[in-house]
Amino acid sequence: MTTLVTGATGNTGRHVVAELVRRGEGVRALTRDPERAAPVLPDGVELVAGTHTDLATLGGALDGVDRLHITATAGLVETGPELVRRAVAAGVRRITVLWGGYVGPVEEAVADSGVTWTRLEPQEFMSNALTWVDSVRAEGVVREPFDLPSAVVHEGDIGAVAAAALLEDGHAGKAYNLTGPEALRSSERVALLSAAIGHPVDLVRITREQALARLVADGVSPADAEYVVGWHADPPAASWTPVDTVARVLGRPARTFADWLAEHADRFDVPRLAS
Repeated sequence: MTTLVTGATGNTGRHVVAELVRRGEGVRALTRDPERAAPVLPDGVELVAGTHTDLATLGGALDGVDRLHITATAGLVETGPELVRRAVAAGVRRITVLWGGYVGPVEEAVADSGVTWTRLEPQEFMSNALTWVDSVRAEGVVREPFDLPSAVVHEGDIGAVAAAALLEDGHAGKAYNLTGPEALRSSERVALLSAAIGHPVDLVRITREQALARLVADGVSPADAEYVVGWHADPPAASWTPVDTVARVLGRPARTFADWLAEHADRFDVPRLAS
């Protein structure tokens, strides 16, 4: 059997691919640039050029596919329902969808598809801390506007839950809220980062306006920047309330932020910090 993974080199997609391969599943990875994707995905993955947000690029990507993992993005608001229709027509019988933060057109299309489906609803990714890399490297600081708790979840755990839902029974029709095992404030994550890299890192508070300007400078639209900053200013209870979904689905504890740091501390390029 073959699973098609969209967004295969993304934050979570690559973990879905890796977990499926680890479990012996045939994987077809949909990626805009197969040549660049090859070094970051496991051996044996079939790479196909295309993107699920532009259905004209799909070609035969769905041919012979039994299972499908969809990463919901803004680009799927218009094309998502047609993608799901094509998948079902091609013979896909099990779909997982990583939501875009709310139940939108693609999530609704999956739920109405008539095939076995599972929706993954993760809270904040631990990998969001990678946005701190440049300021930590250059100045030993992290700049954030808020210091509120967040039950950050390891993106590898998201991938593992997706793989379980694709390959195992018992997950049909379920929406899984996914968190890490603890709620941590930004200051607490920064303290853990300091310990992990062996150098002090300070949390510097910035204004809401500075946070908005930073996102816009990074290419985020003003409307999306307002949404992101507003969400962090007043996060829903689900974002800071740990749940045991990962442990229940995988039969092991969810990974901690300290675990994530052990895997990624080198990304913060400690040797470049001033002594």
